[in-house]
Amino acid sequence: MKNTINIKTTYLLIFALACTLFSSCMNGDWDEPDFNGAAPYGNNSLTEQNVIPIADLIKKYHNLLFESTTDQNKQIDEDIMIKGRITGNDVGGNIYKQVTLQDTTAAIIIAINEGGLNGYLAEGSEILVDLKGLYIGSYRKQPEIGAPYNGNSIGRMQKDIWAKHFKILGSPDASLIQPVDFFSTIKNDEKMEATCAKLVTLKDVKFKEADGKSTFSTGTSTGNAVNQELEGYGSKVVIRTSTYADFAAIPLPYDNVAKKKLKCDITGIATRYNSTWQILIRKTSDIVVKQ
Repeated sequence: MKNTINIKTTYLLIFALACTLFSSCMNGDWDEPDFNGAAPYGNNSLTEQNVIPIADLIKKYHNLLFESTTDQNKQIDEDIMIKGRITGNDVGGNIYKQVTLQDTTAAIIIAINEGGLNGYLAEGSEILVDLKGLYIGSYRKQPEIGAPYNGNSIGRMQKDIWAKHFKILGSPDASLIQPVDFFSTIKNDEKMEATCAKLVTLKDVKFKEADGKSTFSTGTSTGNAVNQELEGYGSKVVIRTSTYADFAAIPLPYDNVAKKKLKCDITGIATRYNSTWQILIRKTSDIVVKQ
């Protein structure tokens, strides 16, 4: 038993070291942007007017977002704004040309045809978004702000359009974007609507395919990403990892001596693909292996 514990501890140390090496590339090479004055990005002439909660925005377009049998989009013609904090960006390579914006009521994806968004929209950044002229729609019943794509669907807006529609408010504070417990949240969200795009934590989960060899990107890829199932949830809740993610090559948590899967806590963005939850891990530190 003592040797098993030591080997398990060694695995956890190796896993932690791998995470540290990947994280250092992401978090140690530059400081988060600090915009105490006018930010060099966005539209600093915007002022807060007719700001509505994100939940109210989604409610306004509920039929378009959730009731239609096909993807839909619509241009917003009202003078309304939303305000919230960035909970997810492309810092870890698993979220591509998108950010997630969350306030105290709900969250939504903003799709932008631009790379390196984490350079000016760090986690915890508070921004104001002028919605008039932008498009709202759903991609497989996941609400997004963006531009028309492939007819009625929703996709990425051009970066010059985005630059006119947002304003950064102060410096980022990641401590203000604490995740909610995913499984507790979805118990009260039977229609999978209120949890869309929220920052969540999945506690004490095990990966179905963990065997000491399989990694976060082992499996059948679908559009440069792999869905990893969790024990006990089948295909209803999956961890979706881009093959380009910084943590893609990290082994799924497993004790090679005891020959058993290890529990872990996973933090990420809860995105919806029809009736499936696809959790997007943001960065390596979102993976916490339990002792």
